[in-house]
This record gives sequence, C-alpha cells and structure tokens, in this order.
Amino acid sequence: MKMSDVTTPADPDSRNSSEPLRRALGDRYLTYALSTIMHRALPDARDGLKPVHRRILFAMRELRLNSTGGFRKSAKISGDVMGNYHPHGDAAIYDAMARLAQDFNVRYPLVDGQGNFGNIDGDNPAASRYTEARMTAVAEAMLEGLNENAVDFRENYDGTLTEPAVLPAQFPNLLANGSSGIAVGMATNIPPHNISELVDACIHLIKTPDARDDTLLKYVPGPDFPTGGIIVEPPENIANAYRTGKGGFRLRCRWETEDLGRGAWQIVITEIPYQVQKSKLIEKIAELIQTKKIPILGDVRDESADDIRLIIEPRSKNVDPEVLMGMLYRSSDLEVRFSLNMNVLIDGVTPKVCSMKEVLRAFLDHRREVLQRRSTHRMEKIDHRLEVLEGFIVAFLNLDRVIDIIRYDEDPKSALMAEDWGKDHVRAMDEASYVPPAPSAENSLSEVQADAILNMRLRSLRRLEEIELLREQAALMEERSGLEDLLENEGTQWDTIIDQLRETKKQFGKDWSLDGKNIGRRRTSFSEAGVIEEVPLEAMIDREPITVVCSQMGWIRAMTGHIDLNRELKFKDGDGPRFIFHAETTDRLLVFGSNGRFYTVSASTLPGGRGMGEPLRLMVDLPNEVQIVDILIHKAGRKLLVASSAGDGFIVPEDDVLAQTRSGKQVLNVRGDAKAMICAPVAGDADAVAVVGENRKVLVFGLDELPEMGRGKGVRLQKYKDGGMSDAITFSRENGLSWQDPAGRTRTEADLTEWTGKRATAGRMAPRGFPRDNRFG
Repeated sequence: MKMSDVTTPADPDSRNSSEPLRRALGDRYLTYALSTIMHRALPDARDGLKPVHRRILFAMRELRLNSTGGFRKSAKISGDVMGNYHPHGDAAIYDAMARLAQDFNVRYPLVDGQGNFGNIDGDNPAASRYTEARMTAVAEAMLEGLNENAVDFRENYDGTLTEPAVLPAQFPNLLANGSSGIAVGMATNIPPHNISELVDACIHLIKTPDARDDTLLKYVPGPDFPTGGIIVEPPENIANAYRTGKGGFRLRCRWETEDLGRGAWQIVITEIPYQVQKSKLIEKIAELIQTKKIPILGDVRDESADDIRLIIEPRSKNVDPEVLMGMLYRSSDLEVRFSLNMNVLIDGVTPKVCSMKEVLRAFLDHRREVLQRRSTHRMEKIDHRLEVLEGFIVAFLNLDRVIDIIRYDEDPKSALMAEDWGKDHVRAMDEASYVPPAPSAENSLSEVQADAILNMRLRSLRRLEEIELLREQAALMEERSGLEDLLENEGTQWDTIIDQLRETKKQFGKDWSLDGKNIGRRRTSFSEAGVIEEVPLEAMIDREPITVVCSQMGWIRAMTGHIDLNRELKFKDGDGPRFIFHAETTDRLLVFGSNGRFYTVSASTLPGGRGMGEPLRLMVDLPNEVQIVDILIHKAGRKLLVASSAGDGFIVPEDDVLAQTRSGKQVLNVRGDAKAMICAPVAGDADAVAVVGENRKVLVFGLDELPEMGRGKGVRLQKYKDGGMSDAITFSRENGLSWQDPAGRTRTEADLTEWTGKRATAGRMAPRGFPRDNRFG
C-alpha cells in the first residue's frame, strides 16, 4: 500500500476560523439589524403590513374564515400561523391578531373578533382559547387576487409551504390603518387616515402624476383617528409633516358643556385622544384633584357604556370652562402629540422616510403591477379554455368518429391525437356556418384537447351544448382582445385602476355602515388651538386666612383662620411646635432645607388642622437626613440672605428660589460637614449684615460686600479658627442692631463701631447681655 493512499484524520481545528472581534460583531449585528428592519418592525409601503400581520390574514384565508362565514378559535388561528408561516411565540402572534380586531386601535379592523378582545380602558384581551375570529370585508379586499398570480409567493421558513411576499391590497392600507414599530437604529409611526380621502388623493395622483405634496392635502387634510378627537395642529405644520415624512399632530379630546340648571354645569368628554387608555387618563385627573394642582377642578366621573362619557366637575360654577380645559390639556393626556415618522420599506426591501406622495405612488405602482399580473393570468386561463373549446367543437363536428374511437380503440387518447381531423371529417352545421380553425399543425388534437374530450360527460353530447360552446368561445375571444388592449395601453391600465378605486370608495367610503354604525365617515375634525392663558395659582383659589403649624418632627397642617400664635396646640407624643405663623390659602410657602435646597409648597394644599397634619417630607422630596431650616411665606421681589454653618453665604432673589417640582431647587451648595443654616429675609432699608459665630464673636459689615447670586457656595462672611457660624441677620445701621437679652428685654445697640469691619474678618466679642444661644432673635 502506498503512503499516498492512506487518509489522515482531519484536523479537529480545521473548522474553526479566526477574525477580528470588531468585524465578527459588526457582521452579525448587521444581520440581526436587517432582519429586524425587514421582517419585524417596518411595514411594506405596498400593502402597509408587517410580516406577522400578512401571515395572519393569509392563514385565515387558508382556513376559509370569510367575513360571512363562521368563526374559529383564536388559538387555532395563532397555532396555524406559528406552525406554518411565523416561527415565533404564539402569544406575540395572538397579540398582533387581537390588535387588528380592536376598533379603537385600528381605523379599519382586519379581524372580526368574537369575545373579549380588550377595551379602550387598557384591559388585555382574553386568552386565545376563549376568543374566536374571522376576517372582515376589509381584509378580504386586501387578499383579493391571490388566486390569480397577483403577487409573488415565497417558501415559508421550512420550505414546506409557500406564502405571499406582499398582498394585492385594493386600498392604501399603510395610510388607512397606520403602523408603528421600533427597529434597530430606526422607527416608524404612521397615523390612520380615511379611505375615502385616500382614494380621492390616489385618483388625483393618477390624473396628475407631477402633483405637488401640498395639493394632496386638499384631499387628505390630516389623520383620521378611530377614537375621533380634534386636531389643533396649524395647517402649515401638517403640510410640512406630509412633505418631509416627519412631524407631529396635536390631538385633543372632544368635549361639551352640559347645563345642570341654576347656573351649575359640568364638562362631558365624548372622545379621547388616540392610544390613550381611559382608565389611566381618569387616574391622572384624579391625581390632579388629590394633589390640588388644579384647584378649580372638583371631581371626575366615568359614565361610559359603549361610548365615551367622562364627566369633569368644576369646584365652583363661576369657573370658566375654557380655562379649566386649558389647564387639563397641559396637565393630562386630554391633549397629546402624535409623532409622524413615515419610515417604510419601499418594494419590501429599502427602508426610507417617505412623503405622503411617495407612499401613495408606491401603492399605485403596486396596483398597476397587480393589474398586469392578474390580466396576464386571466389571458393564460382564456387561452387554455379556448384550446379546450376548440377540441370540443371538433368533437361535436365529428361526433360519430369520436364515439367509434372511444368505443373500439384500445388507446383512445393516442387515437384521438393521431387522427387527422381535416376537412374530410368536418360536416356542416345547420345552425351556423362556423368552421373552426385547424386545431393544430397537422389537423390533430393536442393532449389537453384529447383529455378534455375523454373527460366529457355523456349528457353534454346534446345539440344545445354545441351552440353554447360557440357562444362561450366568442365571448372569451372578445374578453381576450380587451385584455390584450389593456396590457398594451398604459392609459387603459390607469383608467381601470381608477374604476377599481372608485368601487373601493363606494364599498368602504363615507356612507359605509356596519352593525348600525357609520364606519366610513371622518371621525377626527380640525380646529385652531387658541391661546391657553396663564392663570396664576392665586386666581384659582379662594382667599381665606389660615394658620400654618409645623412641628419639630416635620408634621405640617393648616388651621382655619388666624388663631392666637401663643395658643397651646396638640402634637404627637414626643413632638412639639417648631414653626407657627399666619398665612392665607393663596400663599406659597418656601421650605429651606439643610441641604441648601428650596422647596415650594402651596398653602392651599396643606392638610386641615383637625388632625396632626401630614409629614412635609411626603409633600416634597425632602430626604430623611435633611433638617428643615426655615419656612417662609413667599413675597415677590424680596431678597434672602442664605448662609452655611461654615460661614459662607450670599444674597439671592426670592423669585429665583421658587421650585417647580417636588425635588426642589438647589441654591446654596454645601460640602462635607457644612450645612445650610441661615435663610433671613433682607429688609427693604437694610444696608448692613451682622454675623455671630459659635465663638461669640460678632462682625458687622456692609450689605454691598455680599454678592447677589442665583446659586453657589457664596463668599466667606466671617473667619473662624474653631467652630462655625451661629447666626446672621441684615439690618439698617440707622436703626441699630437689636436682640433680646436673657431677661427677655429687647436691647438695641446703636454704636456698632467696635464690631464693624471688613467681610471675612474675625470680629469682636459680643456685647454684654448678648443671648447665650448666640442668636439675634
């Protein structure tokens, strides 16, 4: 044996390959991204469907679930889709099918559901084993022509079956029902529109191929959402969105004022914005009432049955309904913005952000291709039938000979094909002088004709049938001639498409009704947004006197009226008074924390004074480790002196410390062990600052030496070797510096020369009689 004949075992590492990680990840992620874009997230511009929706409709067609037939279990449908065409989870397939049946999500539902398919409140559909479904008439219009070679078919995932690559689609479903999806690096979001308007736009585009985008807006003024509502987007913004394929639409609820008599009224909301869950909308409005963010809002109530009926009650009958709704638009989903991103697959391959004109053009080009393919398919069927009819006519003209061959010949098919059916065998017919052309090159029958003659029933061998064959042949020849003209003339093709579109409009247009409901009419109207006036909080609250009480542990309450501030009040065990002052319900309170943040609380939102109140930390996001330094009534235009325990501070305008959120607004920056310590209002005539440290040294300097800032650490007020600052205050030199001595008597020092110095110096020991707690009072 030669050594060359010996086969060595293969290298176990020969199947391994090496490549850079960047390239390996890039190639594989690109494959995944393309799969997501083409087969999951983006719809096809021709039929407006994603693969899962297309496969659902095709599987329902294979199950013969017509709109006039019976229903089948949804579990059966989703199982067939998963097993035959869509190898993904049945839950995802059922969710996609359920959405096609929801008339509040889909403008023209493609699935007719029986059972619980979810509702506008946001409840999920029942399990697939409990519901049944079939196609709608709209879905059948999407599928019409599949048996006539209207579109290409491709193999399914395992190569055992075939599925359509795209549906014929009698109408522009992409715009009619809209679509949304998130792919890799791109997304799509297309609102639904009205079929009648889309058909008019398509007809105009056929007649005027170079029509401008803005001209199409005369036919399609904007989206038509299944839940109705009012679009308040300016026309120029809508035109730009459709021209570029990107934009948005402001959509509001539809409401009216209902008179209750005696000057009372309530607001009735009959339509809510698209894709807003009614239950969550009510929860949001209820939260606005509870937190008193809209004080003029009294109550919300849901009286909906099959239709939408939300009741909004004002707190007072003197409230302006327009003002109340304007505030609700800002604070809830009674007004939303629907974003437009018309990112679709052109010809099922190329993702592109298209204008409305490009999308309609893609649909029309698809319809022309479908028309050509169906016409060609019909011509092939006619040619086949004409060939069969030709053989039948020959058989009838030579009936006796045909019968003899069938009776006596051992192989009648071969004999019929071999027989010469020339003029010697043709007999004249009494009813007509029609003489058929030679069936084939040598006056013989083709295999198709011979099979047709052998399969002919005996009862067809009557004289009347012979006449019917001639009539059918003449009709088919006329139809074939028309199809030839159609395929050769582009103008005739577009005229036929216009006729088909008009039939679609007649079927699904504005007069289309189903189960007593007008489905085809436009549901979404247009209006101007108007100007929503800024209403100050004080204007919406009844002005009443209150007494604000805050305990040492941070429990706050508002007692009705201005009570005696020295009155003894009840507190929780281990707790006691900390802040107590007179205020009004229209006031805003500034809470200054030891972390240097200001928090804003409306006095009207404080709990009543019958109980112990509520923790202030629950009203604002005040951390547990942060102490409350001070609580002030906000006064516009006033200035505050803020300082830390480290002796740093500055002047800040009070208007700049108002916080718009629960988390407050950071004003004084503190680090390490330093804490915010001072928040003192600056009096109108103040021109000096007095500071005292833990070492009982007092320093007085000019107010103009402190900077005015919006946020920061500030500058050094007083210098300390040990300890930190105890207190700081602003005052007028003319009036002198006052404090309370240990005996409770007010003492004023007019000559401050001894303690006056430059900012950031150490100062001098406090005068005799200065409070032992190192506080100015």
